[in-house]
Amino acid sequence: MNLRDLNYLVAVAETNNFSKAAERCFVSQPTLSGQIKKLEEELGVTLFERTNRSVEITAIGSEILSHARQILEQADVIAQVARAHQDPLAGPLRVGAIPTISPYLMPLILAPLKKEHPQMQLILSEEMTETLLTRLHNHEIDVALLATPTKEPSLESIPLFDEPFWVAFPRKHGFYNKEKITRTDIDKETLLLLSEGHCLAKQAMDVCHISERQSEGEMADLRAASLETLIQLVKAGYGITLIPALALGGSWASGSGIVTHPLNIKNASRRISLVFRSSFPRRAALSAFAEIIRSRLPNTVKLIKS
Repeated sequence: MNLRDLNYLVAVAETNNFSKAAERCFVSQPTLSGQIKKLEEELGVTLFERTNRSVEITAIGSEILSHARQILEQADVIAQVARAHQDPLAGPLRVGAIPTISPYLMPLILAPLKKEHPQMQLILSEEMTETLLTRLHNHEIDVALLATPTKEPSLESIPLFDEPFWVAFPRKHGFYNKEKITRTDIDKETLLLLSEGHCLAKQAMDVCHISERQSEGEMADLRAASLETLIQLVKAGYGITLIPALALGGSWASGSGIVTHPLNIKNASRRISLVFRSSFPRRAALSAFAEIIRSRLPNTVKLIKS
């Protein structure tokens, strides 16, 4: 048994497909299948149930898989500790970000990051909060840019900034001539939200004191999968929405016919943080990444100093 075999085991378990697992591991399918078979013979158990249509991990396979992930994690920690000793900023940094942050923050920091820390290799993925947390625990990413707090004991966070919510509405809307827009004003309007799974939807509901039950019905029929789609619904006159401050610099803002206005509501903001495993050894890389972000933020957000 070796680390390569354990990597094969994890790949098959996560893809439920020998061909896809072989592509992921950059080997031929017969090679990977043969090594899994040898591993099963060495352990004396069946790790996967195979049919012509599917591959499913067995109960004992799932138990062994958990240990395999821990072993691979520790091997990765060893490599990262050695790399950090040579140059703490060198090597890949696998960053996950939620879709309501990534498109608006990354254009601000990618070029400066490459210029100031060329030895750092950024590997970026964009997914929902729950998926990112799962990937953190599975050691598939090193750090996640999140807008929701986590109290899990195995995770730590670096607060970066507080991002206010702004209200977005069509140019001919009654809000256009209002000096202040309050929660009472919002309550009288149709508030459009993102679809389930987006933490921004829950945050917008919290700002406006809307319960899950209240959000069902007409609003549920108009939930969008992205901020860009949400903006199109606003433009078409279906209602108003709340958007985070960084999104004000999005490509939609120019010539969209949409007006944005700050909210006169206390604590109408969300906190953006870097969340990472407590065991992650390259703290200097995280600190450097955090400082790049802080140094490029617009004045529409409130910086949290380290």
